Amino acid sequence: QVQLVESGGGLVQAGDSHRLSCAASGRTGSGIAMAWFRQIPGREGREREFVGGISWIGSTTFYSESVKGRFTVSRDHDKNTLYLQMNRLDQEGEGVYYCAAARDNVVRTTAPGYVNWGQGTQVVVFS
Repeated sequence: QVQLVESGGGLVQAGDSHRLSCAASGRTGSGIAMAWFRQIPGREGREREFVGGISWIGSTTFYSESVKGRFTVSRDHDKNTLYLQMNRLDQEGEGVYYCAAARDNVVRTTAPGYVNWGQGTQVVVFS
C-alpha cells in the first residue's frame, strides 16, 4: 500500500504560479505512473478530472487540454515526491487537487486507472 500526502494548497491570485507537492511513502515500489486530478467546486458528484500524469522515469507525460502549456508534472525519486507546477492560474484551476498512483507504469486519464489516492489539497483562485 502506498500512502500519498498532498501539500501546498491555498489562496492564489489569478495569473500567479503555484506548486503542489505529493509525498509518497510505504510500498512505493518502482515502475509506477502517477498523476494529478482535481475535483471542481460544485461538481463533487462527478468523477475527478484528470490534470496531468507522468510515467516512472518521466519520459512520458500527459496533460488535459485545459492545462497543457501552463502546468507541469514532475517527480523526484530521491525525495519520493510528485509535483504539480501551475502557471498562469485562472478560476478554472480552482478545486481540490489529488495525487494518485497507478497500478502500473501506464499514464491513464481517468480516475479508475489509479489505485492509491491522497486526501487532497485545496486551491482557491481569487482575482
